[in-house]
Amino acid sequence: MSPEQGTLWLGPDTELIVCTDGGARGNPGPAALGVSIQRPNGDEIASLSETLGETTNNVAEYTAVVRGLERARELGARAVVVRSDSMLLVEQVRGNYKVRAAHLRPLYERVRALARTFDTCRFEHVRREQNVRADELVNRALDAAGT
Repeated sequence: MSPEQGTLWLGPDTELIVCTDGGARGNPGPAALGVSIQRPNGDEIASLSETLGETTNNVAEYTAVVRGLERARELGARAVVVRSDSMLLVEQVRGNYKVRAAHLRPLYERVRALARTFDTCRFEHVRREQNVRADELVNRALDAAGT
């Protein structure tokens, strides 16, 4: 995609970092997602912050990854690194843990399908303190909704 099409031009081999977080106040409860899409140097080029209604923390985490990967594709990324502080999500997507919850299976399949649309897509677990921006975006959405 080129600048003429109204999309940020990244170049042919651009890797983006997709920092994701999801949270629910109560589990289940009012939930939201946060996504910060960054260049490898840490410059944020896009962010998402949205409420999801009443759902679980795990659904919010998976939905954040889906939205983040969709946005990275729209931006023209060919390679992505998804960073999440959800060990469960990262290990499930890597194939190290089974997805036992039936309600998570469609989200898991969507993440796997989106990941295959990139030349490379890696999933990394990060500590919560390394995921501050995505967490801020979750809390911003929940606070704006008054929850």
